[in-house]
This record gives sequence, C-alpha cells and structure tokens, in this order.
Amino acid sequence: MSDTPPPETLTTTLFAAELRAALQSYERHIVCIEQVPEEMESALQSLIEKAIQAFENRAPGLKHGIALNRQVTVILSESSGTKPLCGIYFNLHSPYARKIGKTESPKR
Repeated sequence: MSDTPPPETLTTTLFAAELRAALQSYERHIVCIEQVPEEMESALQSLIEKAIQAFENRAPGLKHGIALNRQVTVILSESSGTKPLCGIYFNLHSPYARKIGKTESPKR
C-alpha cells in the first residue's frame, strides 16, 4: 500500500482561507464601482468553482485551471501537496483611463 494520501475532492470550501483573505483585501483596498463587497463573495465562489472545473478538465501537460471576470482572476496550480495552490488576483483598471488606439502611443 502507498503512503500517499488520497487526493482531496476539490470544492470551494477547500479554498475557504484564500477566499477570506481575498475578501478582506477587497474590502480594505479595492474600490469597485461595478461590484459591491456583498456581491464579491458570491462572484469569488463562482470563479473558484469554474477554476476547479478548468483544473480538473485541463489537457495533459497543463498545470493550471483559470477563471476570470472583469474584476478578478482565480488560478489553481498544481503543487506537491494534496491540494492545488490557489491565487486570487484583482484586475486593477480605471474606468476613467483614456483608451489608447493601436496607432496612438502613450504620452509621457
């Protein structure tokens, strides 16, 4: 018999600590006109579920499962442990930023 523990079933509850840390950062540091903090938790839950599906159904040789929307990117990555690493990144942008066309260069 092998000493390796069976792989855990991937669910959003497995990443509860990462979810809590992201929500605390969101409430403290992020100003988002499109999504209030009360909606962010359900959005993160949904993105983690999508990242789990992408991770479990990834093609051979790929190491990540990714899910994103305009505000957040969730990445699950293979690890040597029993659960994948979970990264939650806020996609920072300003709705007031000037759009730069392909032929226009940014002014310095």
